[in-house]
Amino acid sequence: VQLQASGGGLVQAGGSLRLSCAASGFTFSSYYMNWLRQRLGKGPEWVSGIYSDGSKTYYAESVKGRFTISRDNAKNTLYLQMNSLKSEDTALYHCAKVWPRDEFYNGTYSDYWGQGTQVTVSS
Repeated sequence: VQLQASGGGLVQAGGSLRLSCAASGFTFSSYYMNWLRQRLGKGPEWVSGIYSDGSKTYYAESVKGRFTISRDNAKNTLYLQMNSLKSEDTALYHCAKVWPRDEFYNGTYSDYWGQGTQVTVSS
């Protein structure tokens, strides 16, 4: 299994970034997927989740209305569009493989995380 996140970087507050996560080694189109983040010195935090077919999406209150999760199963890729970024969004962002069924999960368990991509928002 591989989950390669990319698209992070340094951005000013109010700016935007689009994260991507390329998946391989498992049947991506069958899995519920999450984005998680980890701020420096803190535990992992659930950010957003999506059904296997993209029909339902879920967001933490802290990002609702600013972030959009999506997926392209033909490309085995998960996305996170992040707008109106705030300094508190600064973190290492990971995509996480959850389970092969469409069931909402807003925890941080995963049998596999990608290595993550760093997002830094300057104020």
